[in-house]
Amino acid sequence: MPDKMLATPLRTRERNYTVTLTEQAYKEIEELIVTLQLPPGEVLSESSLTKQLAIGRTPIREALQRLALEGLVVILPRRGIFVSEVNVRSQLELLRVRREIERLMVRLAASRATALEHERFLHIADAMVKTSDSNDDVEFMRLDQEFNSLVSSTCRNEYARKSMGLLQGLARRFWYQHYKETLDLPLCASLHANLARAIGRGDGNGAAEALDKLIDYIEQFARATV
Repeated sequence: MPDKMLATPLRTRERNYTVTLTEQAYKEIEELIVTLQLPPGEVLSESSLTKQLAIGRTPIREALQRLALEGLVVILPRRGIFVSEVNVRSQLELLRVRREIERLMVRLAASRATALEHERFLHIADAMVKTSDSNDDVEFMRLDQEFNSLVSSTCRNEYARKSMGLLQGLARRFWYQHYKETLDLPLCASLHANLARAIGRGDGNGAAEALDKLIDYIEQFARATV
């Protein structure tokens, strides 16, 4: 009996360790793809990624399967693993889905966020405006990622959060590839700030309206890359 009781926690620790390494592998490979360090069409190798990231083969394989589910890599049996191509038409279709899911999420975030979380949204809004004034696109992108994470957590809806998570990598990569060419930072920062302020005020209807204006702009941004 004592042996069995000791064995279970050990197996649990091993599973948690694997999950942690898988998450680490996923985050590192996802960043390499989103920032175009692994460009579209690049052939990926489990063994080379294992050496590059110093992470075991099993976590690398599990991370690649998750990235395939999100559309960032393509796994072709007996042919290999490739970084997926960037496609404007696919990005526009993605935005159709994103608009509906994110509209729900910002409404929920406005009503379900705590007082401290509402304050954080207002702080992010002010910080975004400052990045526009200083033309700091790197800081804006950091704040945008923080804003997206805050919406995901404060909407308190696991299904919406997971659905949105499947889209974010593709959206971020498209943005990263083209923002220096066509981004209107003052306008983009203002639209994001308006959305963050509406959520911070607890105004669900206002947040949904601000979200629609933001997605309208992002659609124009996507079309301008053609």
